[in-house]
Amino acid sequence: MHHILLGMVEGWRQRRALRLLLGQTPATARLLDLSPAEFSRQGIAALALDFDGVLAPHGADRPLPEVEAWLRQAVAVCGAERVVVLSNRPYGPRVDWFHDQLPGVRFISGVRKKPYCDGLHKTGELASVPLSAILMADDRLLTGCLAAIRAGCMPFYVRSPYVALRSSPRKELFFMLLRWAERQAVRLLP
Repeated sequence: MHHILLGMVEGWRQRRALRLLLGQTPATARLLDLSPAEFSRQGIAALALDFDGVLAPHGADRPLPEVEAWLRQAVAVCGAERVVVLSNRPYGPRVDWFHDQLPGVRFISGVRKKPYCDGLHKTGELASVPLSAILMADDRLLTGCLAAIRAGCMPFYVRSPYVALRSSPRKELFFMLLRWAERQAVRLLP
């Protein structure tokens, strides 16, 4: 519950940065829009990736096939030790999939939820890179993107997240409404 209150308070404090991020992000922005070949030119040395919505629809056990190919490219560029998954579900089949398919990519656990910066600080420590060289990709403005802004990382707003309305209509509709409300709040804040 504290992370929700923190998101509202810090969202207010960081409203200009969030509004700028929202304004610069195309409505179709997905993780696949980032080119791993361009990471070093952009100053990206490590990745912190949300899972749900970013790598696959909510509740999926593995990344989508097209995202798997992107992840392999990102690991080839950054190294597996510099790619982490910062998710609210750092356990189960999804962790097993990464262990089997992309060994070395870690799930961050034992930290407070985003928008707390703990997961990004841990990413920096594990990857041995400064926070300014970490790209945080998230489909939520007031969680992962806000954490990235607060920590001094590079936020990437996945504005067009992966959804599976047929298999999880209630969950997906809830998160679609939540993302919409975040965008409206960021637009309307003075």
